[in-house]
Amino acid sequence: MHIFFIFLFCTVFKAQQSDVSVIKYEDLEKRIQQEKDKLLVINFWSTTCAPCVKELPHFMEVNAEYSDNQKYEMILISLDRLADKERVLKFIKNKNLTAEVILLDDIKRMNTWIPRFDQDWDGNIPVTLFYKNGTKFYFNDGEMSKEDLRKTIKENLQ
Repeated sequence: MHIFFIFLFCTVFKAQQSDVSVIKYEDLEKRIQQEKDKLLVINFWSTTCAPCVKELPHFMEVNAEYSDNQKYEMILISLDRLADKERVLKFIKNKNLTAEVILLDDIKRMNTWIPRFDQDWDGNIPVTLFYKNGTKFYFNDGEMSKEDLRKTIKENLQ
């Protein structure tokens, strides 16, 4: 019985980040290109965005279903300010976020990089983008249901 609790503790502990990478747009673009052999789910969010916070438990549930699949990865891109990095870390812990969280510290250039992700993106969040072989194949503007998230992953993950 004790071994089970140790395993459970290690699993939960290992699943949460103790730090958040802080990157610029170009670094994120490179990262997406490096994951060519995966179905990549990129979600833009912030701790102060109510619809973002509302959808994250669904994203974590679906992420857990696919986390063992080597051809799948979910990355949560926080648009919180760099000054709020500690709040993001607390949020990761409190909400038990198991997907990788990255802080995109590039707010001043938003009008440059937002249209590079999708011409229809007006800058509002949450936004979820899906990539396969390094190429975007789906753009979801606004909150995404658990069912739509699961369906989009399932249909495109081989």
